Amino acid sequence: MKAKSSGLIVGISIGVVIGALLAIVGLLCFRFHRKRSQIGNSSSRRAATIPIRANGADSCTVLSDSSMGTESSRTSVHNSKSSWFGGPRKSHVVAASGILEYSYKDLQKATCNFTSIIGQGAFGPVYIAQMSTGETVAVKVLATDSKQGEKEFHTEVMLLGRLHHRNLVNLVGYCAEKGQHMLIYVYMSKGSLSSHLYSENRELLSWNLRVQIALDVARGLEYLHDGAVPPVIHRDIKSSNILLDESMGARVADFGLSREDMINRHVSNIQGTFGYLDPEYISTRAFTKKSDVYSFGVLLFELIAARNPQQGLLEYVELAALNTGGEVGWEEIADSRLDGNFDERELNDMAALAYKCVNRAPRKRPSMRDIVQVLSHIIKTRYNKRHHKRLPSEVAININININGQSDRQNSMNSEHRRADSMDSAPDSIDL
Repeated sequence: MKAKSSGLIVGISIGVVIGALLAIVGLLCFRFHRKRSQIGNSSSRRAATIPIRANGADSCTVLSDSSMGTESSRTSVHNSKSSWFGGPRKSHVVAASGILEYSYKDLQKATCNFTSIIGQGAFGPVYIAQMSTGETVAVKVLATDSKQGEKEFHTEVMLLGRLHHRNLVNLVGYCAEKGQHMLIYVYMSKGSLSSHLYSENRELLSWNLRVQIALDVARGLEYLHDGAVPPVIHRDIKSSNILLDESMGARVADFGLSREDMINRHVSNIQGTFGYLDPEYISTRAFTKKSDVYSFGVLLFELIAARNPQQGLLEYVELAALNTGGEVGWEEIADSRLDGNFDERELNDMAALAYKCVNRAPRKRPSMRDIVQVLSHIIKTRYNKRHHKRLPSEVAININININGQSDRQNSMNSEHRRADSMDSAPDSIDL
Protein backbone atom coordinates (compact mmCIF):
# COMPACT_ATOMS: atom_id res chain seq x y z
CA MET A 1 0.00 0.00 0.00
CA LYS A 2 2.82 2.29 0.95
CA ALA A 3 4.60 1.47 -2.32
CA LYS A 4 1.50 2.32 -4.31
CA SER A 5 1.20 5.70 -2.57
CA SER A 6 4.84 6.50 -3.31
CA GLY A 7 4.39 5.61 -6.99
CA LEU A 8 1.30 7.80 -7.25
CA ILE A 9 3.13 10.73 -5.67
CA VAL A 10 6.08 10.30 -8.06
CA GLY A 11 3.75 10.07 -11.05
CA ILE A 12 1.87 13.21 -10.04
CA SER A 13 5.15 15.08 -9.48
CA ILE A 14 6.48 14.09 -12.88
CA GLY A 15 3.20 15.17 -14.50
CA VAL A 16 3.31 18.53 -12.75
CA VAL A 17 6.91 19.11 -13.82
CA ILE A 18 6.15 18.18 -17.45
CA GLY A 19 3.07 20.39 -17.45
CA ALA A 20 5.05 23.29 -16.03
CA LEU A 21 7.74 22.85 -18.67
CA LEU A 22 5.16 22.76 -21.47
CA ALA A 23 3.53 25.92 -20.09
CA ILE A 24 6.89 27.72 -19.98
CA VAL A 25 7.76 26.66 -23.54
CA GLY A 26 4.35 27.78 -24.77
CA LEU A 27 4.71 31.16 -23.06
CA LEU A 28 8.15 31.70 -24.58
CA CYS A 29 6.90 30.81 -28.06
CA PHE A 30 3.97 33.22 -27.69
CA ARG A 31 6.22 36.10 -26.55
CA PHE A 32 8.72 35.40 -29.37
CA HIS A 33 5.97 35.41 -32.02
CA ARG A 34 4.45 38.60 -30.62
CA LYS A 35 7.83 40.34 -30.60
CA ARG A 36 8.48 39.41 -34.27
CA SER A 37 5.05 40.69 -35.24
CA GLN A 38 5.74 44.03 -33.52
CA ILE A 39 9.11 44.33 -35.26
CA GLY A 40 7.46 43.65 -38.63
CA ASN A 41 4.77 46.27 -38.04
CA SER A 42 7.39 48.78 -36.94
CA SER A 43 9.41 48.17 -40.13
CA SER A 44 6.28 48.69 -42.23
CA ARG A 45 5.58 52.00 -40.53
CA ARG A 46 9.14 53.16 -41.08
CA ALA A 47 9.00 52.22 -44.76
CA ALA A 48 6.41 54.92 -45.39
CA THR A 49 8.73 57.72 -44.29
CA ILE A 50 12.07 56.62 -45.76
CA PRO A 51 13.63 59.72 -47.39
CA ILE A 52 14.32 59.81 -51.12
CA ARG A 53 17.71 58.26 -51.79
CA ALA A 54 20.22 61.10 -51.93
CA ASN A 55 22.83 58.96 -53.64
CA GLY A 56 20.57 56.53 -55.52
CA ALA A 57 20.05 56.20 -59.24
CA ASP A 58 17.03 58.46 -59.19
CA SER A 59 18.94 61.46 -57.89
CA CYS A 60 21.51 61.48 -60.70
CA THR A 61 21.40 63.74 -63.72
CA VAL A 62 22.49 60.85 -65.92
CA LEU A 63 20.87 57.59 -64.91
CA SER A 64 21.56 53.99 -65.64
CA ASP A 65 19.39 52.54 -68.36
CA SER A 66 18.61 49.50 -66.27
CA SER A 67 16.37 49.13 -63.28
CA MET A 68 17.61 50.40 -59.92
CA GLY A 69 18.12 46.84 -58.75
CA THR A 70 16.56 44.65 -56.11
CA GLU A 71 15.85 47.31 -53.49
CA SER A 72 12.21 46.34 -53.46
CA SER A 73 9.55 45.61 -50.93
CA ARG A 74 11.71 46.02 -47.82
CA THR A 75 11.89 49.78 -48.35
CA SER A 76 8.63 50.12 -50.14
CA VAL A 77 4.92 50.43 -49.66
CA HIS A 78 3.16 48.95 -46.67
CA ASN A 79 -0.16 47.26 -47.16
CA SER A 80 -2.28 49.24 -44.75
CA LYS A 81 -2.28 52.47 -46.81
CA SER A 82 -2.77 51.01 -50.25
CA SER A 83 -6.49 50.34 -50.37
CA TRP A 84 -6.81 52.72 -53.37
CA PHE A 85 -4.99 50.11 -55.44
CA GLY A 86 -7.90 47.74 -54.99
CA GLY A 87 -6.70 45.37 -52.30
CA PRO A 88 -3.66 43.46 -51.08
CA ARG A 89 -2.74 41.93 -54.43
CA LYS A 90 -2.11 45.24 -56.23
CA SER A 91 -0.42 46.64 -53.14
CA HIS A 92 2.05 43.77 -53.27
CA VAL A 93 2.85 44.48 -56.93
CA VAL A 94 3.61 48.11 -56.21
CA ALA A 95 5.76 47.14 -53.22
CA ALA A 96 7.82 44.86 -55.44
CA SER A 97 8.45 47.73 -57.87
CA GLY A 98 10.48 49.65 -55.31
CA ILE A 99 8.43 52.86 -55.44
CA LEU A 100 8.30 54.48 -52.02
CA GLU A 101 5.26 55.98 -50.31
CA TYR A 102 5.61 59.35 -48.56
CA SER A 103 3.34 60.93 -46.01
CA TYR A 104 1.08 63.85 -46.82
CA LYS A 105 2.58 65.75 -43.88
CA ASP A 106 6.13 65.46 -45.24
CA LEU A 107 5.10 66.65 -48.71
CA GLN A 108 3.05 69.48 -47.24
CA LYS A 109 6.15 70.69 -45.42
CA ALA A 110 8.45 70.17 -48.43
CA THR A 111 6.18 72.25 -50.71
CA CYS A 112 5.58 75.04 -48.15
CA ASN A 113 1.97 73.94 -47.70
CA PHE A 114 1.59 73.43 -51.48
CA THR A 115 2.38 77.04 -52.41
CA SER A 116 5.53 76.38 -54.50
CA ILE A 117 3.69 75.71 -57.75
CA ILE A 118 5.84 75.50 -60.91
CA GLY A 119 3.39 74.20 -63.51
CA GLN A 120 -0.07 72.96 -64.41
CA GLY A 121 -0.93 69.98 -66.56
CA ALA A 122 -3.84 67.70 -67.41
CA PHE A 123 -3.03 65.67 -64.33
CA GLY A 124 -3.07 68.70 -62.02
CA PRO A 125 -0.67 71.22 -60.43
CA VAL A 126 3.06 70.52 -60.10
CA TYR A 127 5.05 71.78 -57.11
CA ILE A 128 8.75 72.03 -56.42
CA ALA A 129 9.66 70.41 -53.11
CA GLN A 130 12.76 70.55 -50.92
CA MET A 131 13.02 67.24 -49.08
CA SER A 132 14.58 66.83 -45.64
CA THR A 133 17.54 65.10 -47.34
CA GLY A 134 18.26 68.34 -49.23
CA GLU A 135 17.14 66.86 -52.54
CA THR A 136 14.89 68.89 -54.83
CA VAL A 137 12.00 67.00 -56.42
CA ALA A 138 8.82 67.74 -58.35
CA VAL A 139 5.46 66.77 -56.82
CA LYS A 140 2.55 66.28 -59.21
CA VAL A 141 -0.86 66.40 -57.52
CA LEU A 142 -3.98 64.89 -59.06
CA ALA A 143 -6.54 67.71 -59.21
CA THR A 144 -10.12 66.90 -58.23
CA ASP A 145 -11.36 68.15 -61.63
CA SER A 146 -8.55 66.49 -63.60
CA LYS A 147 -9.36 64.63 -66.82
CA GLN A 148 -7.06 61.95 -65.54
CA GLY A 149 -8.00 59.96 -62.48
CA GLU A 150 -7.03 57.13 -60.18
CA LYS A 151 -6.62 54.79 -63.14
CA GLU A 152 -3.97 56.99 -64.75
CA PHE A 153 -2.34 57.55 -61.36
CA HIS A 154 -2.19 53.81 -60.82
CA THR A 155 -0.77 53.35 -64.34
CA GLU A 156 2.10 55.76 -63.75
CA VAL A 157 3.08 54.17 -60.43
CA MET A 158 2.94 50.64 -61.80
CA LEU A 159 4.77 51.41 -65.06
CA LEU A 160 7.45 53.73 -63.74
CA GLY A 161 8.18 51.36 -60.90
CA ARG A 162 9.92 49.14 -63.44
CA LEU A 163 11.05 51.66 -66.09
CA HIS A 164 14.37 53.39 -65.44
CA HIS A 165 16.35 55.08 -68.18
CA ARG A 166 18.42 58.23 -68.59
CA ASN A 167 15.87 59.61 -71.07
CA LEU A 168 12.76 59.00 -68.96
CA VAL A 169 11.65 61.23 -66.08
CA ASN A 170 12.05 58.78 -63.22
CA LEU A 171 9.44 58.36 -60.50
CA VAL A 172 10.94 58.24 -56.99
CA GLY A 173 7.82 58.07 -54.84
CA TYR A 174 4.11 58.68 -54.42
CA CYS A 175 1.55 59.66 -51.79
CA ALA A 176 -2.00 58.37 -51.44
CA GLU A 177 -3.34 59.93 -48.27
CA LYS A 178 -6.07 62.32 -47.06
CA GLY A 179 -7.93 61.81 -50.33
CA GLN A 180 -4.92 63.09 -52.33
CA HIS A 181 -2.93 61.31 -55.03
CA MET A 182 0.58 62.64 -55.66
CA LEU A 183 3.54 61.52 -57.75
CA ILE A 184 7.12 62.48 -56.87
CA TYR A 185 9.63 62.84 -59.70
CA VAL A 186 13.23 63.83 -60.24
CA TYR A 187 13.16 67.62 -60.66
CA MET A 188 13.82 68.83 -64.21
CA SER A 189 15.14 72.33 -63.70
CA LYS A 190 14.94 73.57 -67.30
CA GLY A 191 11.21 72.89 -67.71
CA SER A 192 9.42 71.58 -70.78
CA LEU A 193 10.57 71.61 -74.39
CA SER A 194 7.43 73.53 -75.38
CA SER A 195 8.33 76.37 -73.02
CA HIS A 196 11.70 76.74 -74.77
CA LEU A 197 10.17 76.64 -78.24
CA TYR A 198 7.36 79.12 -77.60
CA SER A 199 8.20 81.29 -74.59
CA GLU A 200 9.93 84.61 -75.21
CA ASN A 201 11.38 84.42 -71.71
CA ARG A 202 13.45 81.34 -72.60
CA GLU A 203 16.78 81.35 -74.39
CA LEU A 204 16.58 80.29 -78.04
CA LEU A 205 17.40 76.62 -78.61
CA SER A 206 20.32 76.28 -81.01
CA TRP A 207 20.05 73.91 -83.96
CA ASN A 208 22.68 71.53 -82.54
CA LEU A 209 20.77 71.31 -79.27
CA ARG A 210 17.51 70.59 -81.10
CA VAL A 211 19.07 67.61 -82.85
CA GLN A 212 20.46 66.33 -79.55
CA ILE A 213 17.05 66.69 -77.89
CA ALA A 214 15.48 64.72 -80.74
CA LEU A 215 18.02 61.94 -80.21
CA ASP A 216 17.43 61.90 -76.43
CA VAL A 217 13.68 61.52 -76.91
CA ALA A 218 14.18 58.85 -79.58
CA ARG A 219 16.38 56.85 -77.21
CA GLY A 220 13.78 57.06 -74.47
CA LEU A 221 11.09 55.78 -76.84
CA GLU A 222 13.36 53.08 -78.21
CA TYR A 223 13.86 51.84 -74.66
CA LEU A 224 10.08 51.72 -74.11
CA HIS A 225 9.48 49.88 -77.39
CA ASP A 226 12.48 47.53 -77.49
CA GLY A 227 14.10 47.54 -74.06
CA ALA A 228 11.13 47.25 -71.69
CA VAL A 229 9.66 43.81 -71.06
CA PRO A 230 6.85 43.78 -72.00
CA PRO A 231 7.15 46.74 -74.40
CA VAL A 232 5.38 50.00 -73.49
CA ILE A 233 3.57 52.44 -75.79
CA HIS A 234 3.65 56.00 -74.44
CA ARG A 235 0.59 57.30 -76.35
CA ASP A 236 1.08 61.01 -75.59
CA ILE A 237 4.36 62.19 -77.08
CA LYS A 238 4.34 66.00 -77.44
CA SER A 239 6.63 68.91 -76.65
CA SER A 240 5.00 69.65 -73.28
CA ASN A 241 5.73 66.07 -72.18
CA ILE A 242 9.45 66.39 -72.92
CA LEU A 243 11.33 67.83 -69.93
CA LEU A 244 14.88 69.17 -69.82
CA ASP A 245 17.38 68.74 -66.99
CA GLU A 246 20.12 71.11 -65.83
CA SER A 247 22.43 70.10 -68.71
CA MET A 248 19.56 70.39 -71.24
CA GLY A 249 19.29 66.63 -71.56
CA ALA A 250 15.78 65.64 -72.65
CA ARG A 251 13.58 63.06 -70.91
CA VAL A 252 10.14 61.70 -71.74
CA ALA A 253 7.50 62.42 -69.07
CA ASP A 254 3.81 61.82 -68.29
CA PHE A 255 2.97 58.13 -68.53
CA GLY A 256 -0.68 58.45 -67.50
CA LEU A 257 -1.95 57.16 -70.86
CA SER A 258 0.80 54.61 -71.43
CA ARG A 259 -0.01 50.98 -72.09
CA GLU A 260 1.97 47.78 -72.14
CA ASP A 261 2.10 46.54 -75.71
CA MET A 262 0.59 43.22 -74.68
CA ILE A 263 -2.67 44.57 -73.24
CA ASN A 264 -5.41 47.18 -73.67
CA ARG A 265 -4.62 47.86 -77.32
CA HIS A 266 -8.22 48.78 -78.09
CA VAL A 267 -10.13 51.50 -76.30
CA SER A 268 -13.64 52.79 -76.84
CA ASN A 269 -12.76 56.48 -76.72
CA ILE A 270 -9.91 58.50 -78.23
CA GLN A 271 -7.20 59.46 -75.76
CA GLY A 272 -4.21 61.69 -76.38
CA THR A 273 -3.54 65.14 -77.80
CA PHE A 274 -5.05 66.08 -81.15
CA GLY A 275 -2.47 67.07 -83.71
CA TYR A 276 -0.06 64.45 -82.42
CA LEU A 277 -2.47 61.53 -82.80
CA ASP A 278 -1.89 58.86 -85.42
CA PRO A 279 -4.73 59.02 -88.04
CA GLU A 280 -4.75 55.22 -88.05
CA TYR A 281 -5.47 55.21 -84.31
CA ILE A 282 -8.30 57.71 -84.73
CA SER A 283 -9.99 55.50 -87.34
CA THR A 284 -9.32 52.07 -85.80
CA ARG A 285 -8.83 52.84 -82.06
CA ALA A 286 -5.79 50.52 -82.21
CA PHE A 287 -2.69 52.18 -80.76
CA THR A 288 0.66 50.59 -81.67
CA LYS A 289 4.37 51.42 -81.52
CA LYS A 290 4.00 53.06 -84.93
CA SER A 291 1.49 55.46 -83.35
CA ASP A 292 4.28 56.69 -81.06
CA VAL A 293 6.48 57.00 -84.16
CA TYR A 294 3.85 59.25 -85.78
CA SER A 295 3.75 61.50 -82.70
CA PHE A 296 7.54 61.62 -82.68
CA GLY A 297 7.53 62.72 -86.32
CA VAL A 298 5.25 65.62 -85.41
CA LEU A 299 7.67 66.47 -82.58
CA LEU A 300 10.60 66.49 -85.02
CA PHE A 301 8.81 68.99 -87.25
CA GLU A 302 7.99 71.02 -84.15
CA LEU A 303 11.71 71.17 -83.30
CA ILE A 304 12.53 72.24 -86.86
CA ALA A 305 9.79 74.84 -87.35
CA ALA A 306 8.97 75.94 -83.76
CA ARG A 307 5.31 75.64 -84.67
CA ASN A 308 2.86 73.31 -82.93
CA PRO A 309 -0.06 71.31 -84.39
CA GLN A 310 -2.56 73.87 -83.08
CA GLN A 311 -0.80 76.40 -85.30
CA GLY A 312 -1.35 74.28 -88.41
CA LEU A 313 2.04 72.56 -88.30
CA LEU A 314 1.14 69.54 -90.43
CA GLU A 315 -0.68 71.62 -93.04
CA TYR A 316 2.46 73.76 -93.19
CA VAL A 317 4.57 70.61 -93.62
CA GLU A 318 2.38 69.15 -96.38
CA LEU A 319 2.51 72.41 -98.27
CA ALA A 320 6.30 72.43 -98.04
CA ALA A 321 6.44 68.75 -99.09
CA LEU A 322 4.77 69.64 -102.41
CA ASN A 323 7.81 71.76 -103.20
CA THR A 324 10.47 69.55 -101.67
CA GLY A 325 9.33 66.09 -102.69
CA GLY A 326 9.88 65.08 -99.10
CA GLU A 327 13.67 64.81 -99.43
CA VAL A 328 15.42 68.19 -99.78
CA GLY A 329 14.47 71.85 -99.71
CA TRP A 330 13.01 71.77 -96.20
CA GLU A 331 14.91 74.91 -95.20
CA GLU A 332 11.81 76.98 -95.92
CA ILE A 333 10.06 75.60 -92.81
CA ALA A 334 13.00 76.25 -90.44
CA ASP A 335 12.36 78.37 -87.35
CA SER A 336 12.94 81.96 -88.47
CA ARG A 337 14.55 82.77 -85.13
CA LEU A 338 17.47 80.49 -86.04
CA ASP A 339 18.30 83.11 -88.69
CA GLY A 340 19.90 80.49 -90.92
CA ASN A 341 22.21 79.20 -88.17
CA PHE A 342 21.84 75.53 -89.00
CA ASP A 343 23.43 72.92 -91.22
CA GLU A 344 21.19 72.57 -94.30
CA ARG A 345 22.07 68.95 -94.83
CA GLU A 346 21.28 68.09 -91.20
CA LEU A 347 17.97 69.93 -91.41
CA ASN A 348 17.00 68.17 -94.63
CA ASP A 349 17.98 64.77 -93.24
CA MET A 350 15.97 65.33 -90.06
CA ALA A 351 12.94 66.72 -91.93
CA ALA A 352 12.99 63.82 -94.41
CA LEU A 353 13.07 61.42 -91.46
CA ALA A 354 10.18 63.26 -89.80
CA TYR A 355 8.17 63.10 -93.03
CA LYS A 356 8.55 59.32 -93.11
CA CYS A 357 7.45 59.12 -89.47
CA VAL A 358 4.13 60.86 -90.24
CA ASN A 359 3.33 58.65 -93.23
CA ARG A 360 -0.37 57.76 -93.06
CA ALA A 361 0.47 54.08 -93.57
CA PRO A 362 1.95 52.72 -90.29
CA ARG A 363 3.91 49.98 -92.05
CA LYS A 364 5.83 52.62 -94.03
CA ARG A 365 7.02 54.38 -90.89
CA PRO A 366 10.47 53.57 -89.49
CA SER A 367 10.98 51.91 -86.11
CA MET A 368 12.38 53.87 -83.18
CA ARG A 369 15.59 51.86 -83.49
CA ASP A 370 16.05 53.04 -87.08
CA ILE A 371 15.25 56.60 -86.02
CA VAL A 372 17.92 56.48 -83.29
CA GLN A 373 20.45 55.32 -85.88
CA VAL A 374 19.64 58.14 -88.31
CA LEU A 375 19.83 60.86 -85.64
CA SER A 376 23.02 59.35 -84.18
CA HIS A 377 24.50 59.35 -87.68
CA ILE A 378 23.66 63.03 -88.14
CA ILE A 379 25.51 63.95 -84.93
CA LYS A 380 28.46 61.66 -85.68
CA THR A 381 28.82 63.16 -89.13
CA ARG A 382 28.90 66.63 -87.59
CA TYR A 383 31.55 65.52 -85.09
CA ASN A 384 33.75 64.00 -87.79
CA LYS A 385 33.46 67.14 -89.92
CA ARG A 386 34.69 69.22 -87.00
CA HIS A 387 37.63 66.88 -86.50
CA HIS A 388 38.35 66.58 -90.23
CA LYS A 389 37.44 62.91 -90.37
CA ARG A 390 35.42 61.28 -93.10
CA LEU A 391 32.85 58.57 -92.52
CA PRO A 392 32.76 55.65 -94.97
CA SER A 393 29.08 56.42 -95.56
CA GLU A 394 29.52 60.15 -96.08
CA VAL A 395 28.47 59.83 -99.70
CA ALA A 396 25.08 61.57 -99.36
CA ILE A 397 22.83 60.14 -96.67
CA ASN A 398 19.61 59.08 -98.33
CA ILE A 399 16.85 58.52 -95.79
CA ASN A 400 15.43 55.38 -97.34
CA ILE A 401 14.92 53.50 -94.12
CA ASN A 402 14.53 49.76 -94.17
CA ILE A 403 11.05 49.62 -92.67
CA ASN A 404 11.36 46.03 -91.56
CA GLY A 405 14.36 46.90 -89.41
CA GLN A 406 16.65 44.49 -91.30
CA SER A 407 19.38 47.06 -91.96
CA ASP A 408 22.95 45.84 -91.54
CA ARG A 409 24.36 46.52 -88.10
CA GLN A 410 28.14 46.96 -88.18
CA ASN A 411 28.45 46.86 -84.39
CA SER A 412 28.61 43.19 -83.43
CA MET A 413 27.15 43.60 -79.94
CA ASN A 414 24.60 41.11 -78.72
CA SER A 415 20.98 42.11 -78.09
CA GLU A 416 21.24 41.83 -74.30
CA HIS A 417 24.14 44.27 -74.19
CA ARG A 418 22.29 46.65 -76.52
CA ARG A 419 19.25 46.56 -74.25
CA ALA A 420 21.28 47.11 -71.08
CA ASP A 421 23.08 50.03 -72.71
CA SER A 422 19.74 51.49 -73.81
CA MET A 423 20.69 51.10 -77.45
CA ASP A 424 22.81 54.25 -77.08
CA SER A 425 25.40 53.28 -79.67
CA ALA A 426 24.89 53.48 -83.40
CA PRO A 427 27.23 52.35 -86.19
CA ASP A 428 29.32 54.86 -88.07
CA SER A 429 27.92 53.54 -91.32
CA ILE A 430 24.22 52.84 -91.55
CA ASP A 431 22.37 51.04 -94.30
CA LEU A 432 19.49 53.44 -94.79
